[in-house]
Amino acid sequence: MSTPAPTSTSPAPTTDEHRDGGPRGEIYRRLLADLEAVLLGVDDPVTTMATAACLVHAALDDASWTGFYRVVAPGQLRVGPYQGPLGCIDIPFERGVCGAAARTRSTQLVADVHAFPGHIACDADARSEIVVPVLDRHGELAAVLDVDSHRPGAFDDEDRRGLEAVAALLSAHL
Repeated sequence: MSTPAPTSTSPAPTTDEHRDGGPRGEIYRRLLADLEAVLLGVDDPVTTMATAACLVHAALDDASWTGFYRVVAPGQLRVGPYQGPLGCIDIPFERGVCGAAARTRSTQLVADVHAFPGHIACDADARSEIVVPVLDRHGELAAVLDVDSHRPGAFDDEDRRGLEAVAALLSAHL
């Protein structure tokens, strides 16, 4: 006779938790360890960004779009490796959340994208966004890491710290 599978008595994840039910800090610790392991010896920027986009997107339950916009000319970003629906192709530094992150070289944490001046609606269902500048190993802006969510207020300071740590780790591979 078989025994029934155990049922979980743990509560549903709150806004401080993600897919696996663990605290966000633990998710970012695992994500950083995974990135370090798979990127060991990698010096190809496309491989680095594609791998990071995949792992970040899988780790963050609220992520609807995760990827990079690369600096391709002065004041110009172009979509790079990403996960999710179709992204905008080109974004000037003067427009949108990604442009603001590139222009100011500072993380943009936006709880309501519709309230952000100049927001570009690449995904009409996006409600919140976090964008982190990514510098190359020489300290130059190489790209921005963009994570969107269909849920308003999906990202917080824990995500900012975690994604800034991801960006810092990626710098050595760019």
